[in-house]
Order: sequence, then C-alpha cells, then structure tokens
Amino acid sequence: QVQLVESGGGLVRAGGSLRLSCTASGSIGLIGNMAWFRQAPGKQRELVALMTPSSSTNYADSVKGRFTISRDDAKNTVYLQMNSLKPEDTAVYYCNAKVIPTGSIIEHGYWGQGTQVTVSS
Repeated sequence: QVQLVESGGGLVRAGGSLRLSCTASGSIGLIGNMAWFRQAPGKQRELVALMTPSSSTNYADSVKGRFTISRDDAKNTVYLQMNSLKPEDTAVYYCNAKVIPTGSIIEHGYWGQGTQVTVSS
C-alpha cells in the first residue's frame, strides 16, 4: 500500500503565499509523475501542476507565473509554492502520484486526502 499525505493548506489574504507539501510512503518501488490538482465547490477537479521524474513541468494557464511545483525524490515529496494568491485559487488541493509499488510492474495512481486553501479578498 502507498499513502500520500498533504500539508500546508490554510487561510491567506489575496496576494499572499502558501507552500503545500505531499509525501508518499509505504511500499514504493518507483515514483513517476507527481502532480497537484484542485477542486473548487461546484466545479470539476482540475490539474494545477505536474512534474515528471526528469523534472519537466506542466502548469494550468491560470497559475503560470505564480505557482511552482518541485519534488525531492530522496524524500518522496512534491511541493507546490503558491505566490500572488487570488480568491479564485480557493479550493481543496489534492496531491497525485503515479507509483509502481514494490514487487509490482504495474503503475498505479494514488491520491492524497486533500488540503483546503482559502484565499480571502
């Protein structure tokens, strides 16, 4: 089993910053892509940022230039630095990782439990 645990959410004023962290633990053989998604009330879950094992990145247009994804493979951790936050960034943020568990050759997708980010105007 693989678990993802997120931290770092909270309440911040518009223009402020937050840093989210997500650490994978358990029977990890190999971690592939790591990503952050978010879901606002009444909306579908959307991709915010993704980083491949080779450090290629992909960002949603709405966060380009404001958010930065990074990863520390030695710690099985992915981060999301969020600057210049806007009220429309308010959502539950979920970590996602593609993992090949130990003893397996099949990649599975795992989700964290989510962390609330609220940006006040």
